[in-house]
Amino acid sequence: MTEKKRITFEEIFRQNERRIFYHMHKLQVRDPEQEFYQEGLVAMWNAYKKYEPDRGPMATYFNYTIRNRMIDLIRKKEREKEGIHQLSQEMMVKEGDGNYYKAGGTSYPIQKRTEQYTYNGDFWRKIKLELSENQWKWVRLFVMEGMAIKEIAEQEGVSPDAVKSWGREARKKLKKKSDDLTDI
Repeated sequence: MTEKKRITFEEIFRQNERRIFYHMHKLQVRDPEQEFYQEGLVAMWNAYKKYEPDRGPMATYFNYTIRNRMIDLIRKKEREKEGIHQLSQEMMVKEGDGNYYKAGGTSYPIQKRTEQYTYNGDFWRKIKLELSENQWKWVRLFVMEGMAIKEIAEQEGVSPDAVKSWGREARKKLKKKSDDLTDI
């Protein structure tokens, strides 16, 4: 007896196919496209080709190889889903210019106004007197012209947070003077 007869892969497959389903079940994988089954089959084939009898039982090596290949596939699918999610978020920001409001835990894009408001000139002159130069820029660009915070920041060479700060301060001042402005 010089060499043992090597068992063919078909025989090994028939004896061990259930290992693939076992690991799919253990990892709670749903596999309607049979991707995980195919990955397990390839893993079994690779394990069969690389198996060295003096290093341990073939069943242990099959289990190790199949399980780890399926885990790798799960991780790959998760990375793909994260990439798609990130891309969709970027597209939403690009299309909606990045301005959102939250209501009930959900973010909604703020619609950009297409028409410009025309108000009484005396009204706006009186408002301008109450505000600093930057606060007036916020009123003129954001409120009257409907520009996005991001656009204003780029145009003025400041951060979006600075523009938001102008708006907060302008609202505070206008709220204090609201009684006087209602007489206009």
